[in-house]
Amino acid sequence: MNLWIGAGVALITPFKNGEIDYVSLKNLIEWQIQEGTDALVMAGTTGESATLSKEEKLALFRFTVDLVKGRVPVIAGTGSNSTSDSISLSREAEKLGVDGLLLVTPYYNKPSQRGLYAHYKAVADAVKLPIILYNVPGRTSVDLLPETVVKLSEIENIVGLKEASGEPDRAETILKEVKENFRVYSGNDNEICAFMERGAHGVISVLSNVVPKAVHEMVYDYVEGRIEKSLGSQSNYEELTSALFMDTNPVPAKEALNLMGYEAGELRLPLVALEERSREKLLSVLSAYGLLEGGEGR
Repeated sequence: MNLWIGAGVALITPFKNGEIDYVSLKNLIEWQIQEGTDALVMAGTTGESATLSKEEKLALFRFTVDLVKGRVPVIAGTGSNSTSDSISLSREAEKLGVDGLLLVTPYYNKPSQRGLYAHYKAVADAVKLPIILYNVPGRTSVDLLPETVVKLSEIENIVGLKEASGEPDRAETILKEVKENFRVYSGNDNEICAFMERGAHGVISVLSNVVPKAVHEMVYDYVEGRIEKSLGSQSNYEELTSALFMDTNPVPAKEALNLMGYEAGELRLPLVALEERSREKLLSVLSAYGLLEGGEGR
């Protein structure tokens, strides 16, 4: 079970009048594929999974699979802090034809490492799809440690990790011990090259929502030995990356897409729009990168 090498986009979910806006979603997906994005990650954190119902997630997965028709892998975010709920959603997503699952560590209930292992094993035993573990301690208050990842990698269909602990060295530690086809992706856009240097296989990216081609090329430049070019691109996009995290993700990413002329739509409470001062700052950054309509790029 081999996953992709490159840049997977943690895609936003566009809303209009409180509902998923499938017209805008189609446009965003087609643009992402056209720009070279290597995988679509649906209903992750950036997709506002916390406020999507199970029915909405399944409709989102169905729509994406039907639209994409195998052109790129479709990864469904089916993680939860309830193991039984995650199993149920994962089984339903598998029936819809998604290519893999992204499973965030259970949040709020703060399981031990033994509990994390048991949780992931239970989900993996319930499906046949490739599973990507997702470690993001800053959001979940639990840290999936490298030794637990290594143990979980012994399960046949656990084949990847999105690591957002802010510790790139973990990639090297983990990759020394896991099976050959296990993939590690940076979960932070400001650490793509740092992860690649340590053997990682790419990124699951917020930045790709805004500059998908650039992030895809950044990863492949590194893979194909154009390391200085990749490092230069990482450095070039530092200001934009920072701007996309001036507020809680995906608040700035959605505003950026709206300002660029893509209809990302509204946010769902409890997330609210950027304050005017932040919006003006974001507008200035997008303008500097030539990302507003009619811009020439930076």
